[in-house]
Amino acid sequence: MTPIVANTLKEWKLACPKSEHDLVFPTSAGKVEHHRNIVERGLIPAMVVAGVAVPALDGQGKPKLDKDCKLIITAKYTGLRQDGGLELPAKIVQERLGHSSITMTMDVYGHLFPRGDDSAELAEAERSLIP
Repeated sequence: MTPIVANTLKEWKLACPKSEHDLVFPTSAGKVEHHRNIVERGLIPAMVVAGVAVPALDGQGKPKLDKDCKLIITAKYTGLRQDGGLELPAKIVQERLGHSSITMTMDVYGHLFPRGDDSAELAEAERSLIP
């Protein structure tokens, strides 16, 4: 996260509606904003305006056109956590987001980190060792 983003978030945190859970982006009622709403109403339009965008593709991978035959542009990323395929370690994500503890990072974003479920490989290895 760049310094300008961090400063903007700090300013917003001071000005945003207060909520029971001390949320940065609560709904107008102070509740947790749904992920889909944040992405579709905030993140995607902001990325398109900022030029972090790509042509929208149809089911065959061909660029989509609008009714005036103009290229439809969409956000380059479709979620909140994008590391460019770098699969950043959780500790680096924690530092970049400014979380005070790795627990917070993992509680909130743990489901987004790559998982390597090696249970099938372990079972196969176990079968090969036990006749």
